[in-house]
Amino acid sequence: MNRSTNGLKGILMKHRVIIGLEVHVELKTRRKMFCNCSAQYFGQEPNTHTCPVCLGLPGALPVANRKAIQWCTQIGMALNCSIPSFSKFDRKNYFYPDLPKGYQISQYDEPFCLKGEIAVNGAKIGITRVHMEEDTGKLLHETVDGEKVSLIDFNRSGVPLVEIVTEPDFDNAKNVKAYLQKLQQIVRYLGVSDADMEKGQMRLEPNISISLDENSKSLPKYKVEVKNINSFSFVEKAINFEIKRQLEILERGETPVQETRGWDETKQKTVTQRVKEEANDYRYFPEPDIPPIKWNEKELAKLNESLPELPDEKLNRFIKQYRLSDYNAEILTREIDLADYFEEAVKLDKAVTPKQIANHIINKKVNINNVFPAKLIAEILSSSKIEDVSREDLIKIIKEVLAKNPKIRADYALGNESVLQFAIGQVMYVLRKKIDVNHLRNLIVEELK
Repeated sequence: MNRSTNGLKGILMKHRVIIGLEVHVELKTRRKMFCNCSAQYFGQEPNTHTCPVCLGLPGALPVANRKAIQWCTQIGMALNCSIPSFSKFDRKNYFYPDLPKGYQISQYDEPFCLKGEIAVNGAKIGITRVHMEEDTGKLLHETVDGEKVSLIDFNRSGVPLVEIVTEPDFDNAKNVKAYLQKLQQIVRYLGVSDADMEKGQMRLEPNISISLDENSKSLPKYKVEVKNINSFSFVEKAINFEIKRQLEILERGETPVQETRGWDETKQKTVTQRVKEEANDYRYFPEPDIPPIKWNEKELAKLNESLPELPDEKLNRFIKQYRLSDYNAEILTREIDLADYFEEAVKLDKAVTPKQIANHIINKKVNINNVFPAKLIAEILSSSKIEDVSREDLIKIIKEVLAKNPKIRADYALGNESVLQFAIGQVMYVLRKKIDVNHLRNLIVEELK
């Protein structure tokens, strides 16, 4: 791109950036979505976690995973979605080698969760829908006997996959990243997914377009989707690259092609993958082999009651209950395991304050997997333990320090009380013990007077 950053900022002031997100989250159920194959496929030998159902063999019938449906619904509840009492599965038809049936069992017009919202950096982000589907197989592009080939591993095929779709409420990559981090935090708090992006358990797909009229409420006639990004930093880079790329096309009086692109980290750019399909290209129709799902109020109330304390709730409680700073509370609640560790430590010894525990965990960068809470408390007590030193011994050392540093007495006589801190440091250096600093200060002042 040969346009300067300042020039692009000027152009952006005349246009409106519009970004929506689709995020796919793999659920960590024991079994796949529509069969009894193990869903724990990562790192396993290719095509060892398969059966006639997930391979799409003729006559094989799917049976929906109840736990996956419940977890999908709880994600929607955590995102403040409404939960319709009636929902169904649909067939999404398209032909790729990683879909052995020639279609994907997904949801179209009646998903499990609708119209939620979440607060990010003070702004409300609308959640269009949260729906359930099955994951596809994985394509591996390799060279075999000198020939480039594509291999397929169907171990992932049929793993429960939740898709979370936002409204086009973002206008910058920074807020996109904040939303994604919060979404990852929520699903981890729920315990429904590890959302490990390196393992493909959370995949990010931004849709980016730009309106020529900054005041227009209507969406542009195109959008570009960047598929299967597996890093928060990569999604930021991809969005910023796309904004620049699309602006240059628009400035030439042209319209960007509606397409699917991928992020090439090596080249630091997005690259074309395929022309973007429309919904009617998928020829959705109701899945005939799976009955519709109907909730009653009692079932939904039970699901809602079983939700754990969510990140924002825990953050606010830590600040109020333990009187922690916003900064400390935010760090301690980033991960549910760390928050639980902190609270377990707080319960062990009332002589150690929550603030002391928080400071020790954060400042010492405690590895909670190696240090049990009881040992943490012992370390804090040991580091804060004050040793007894007789008054006579302290005064002797104070006199020695003042004799070696006559400037302390002279500066103090001139009203410079900050010199006391230096004197305290010198005495502590000689003493090499942890003592009551206020008591030591008073003794030094007495000697100086």
